Amino acid sequence: MASVTLKGNPFELSGTLPETGQVAPDYNLAAGDLSPVTPATHSGKTRIIVTVPSLDTPVCQTETRAFNEKAAGLTDTVVLIVSSDLPFAQKRFCETEGLENVVACSDLRDRGFAERWGVAISEGPLQGVTARAVFVVDANGKLVYRELVPEIAQEPDYDAALAAAS
Repeated sequence: MASVTLKGNPFELSGTLPETGQVAPDYNLAAGDLSPVTPATHSGKTRIIVTVPSLDTPVCQTETRAFNEKAAGLTDTVVLIVSSDLPFAQKRFCETEGLENVVACSDLRDRGFAERWGVAISEGPLQGVTARAVFVVDANGKLVYRELVPEIAQEPDYDAALAAAS
């Protein structure tokens, strides 16, 4: 079982991180307009799936803005920002910030998402939200990159994720 820290305090995760080379786990997320976001939604495209605890926190907001900026030049690639926030709050944040190159997605309907992807914080005050991680799924549905950020208050390795998506 994996774990992460927040300012040095450890948090256990439930589920198992998928291995690179495997078919990526399934998902059924909700976009800001409540439409479903599934693997079929972006079939044939590379997907950068970014899990964050909440878009209502500074590091998650910084990360979302950074992926929005960096995704502007990507072709045949979609960036999904996944959190447990309600779709309405995610949509409001993206609209307020002018973020058009990422798709904010809620696990509102798919509470098993975080466990299948190995990022479910299973204890403490953050229980029920996702750890900070980045996954890259190629156009064929195979996981080609994963990063579980060990300290929740840190940002991921953007360059490595973008290189894996190229």
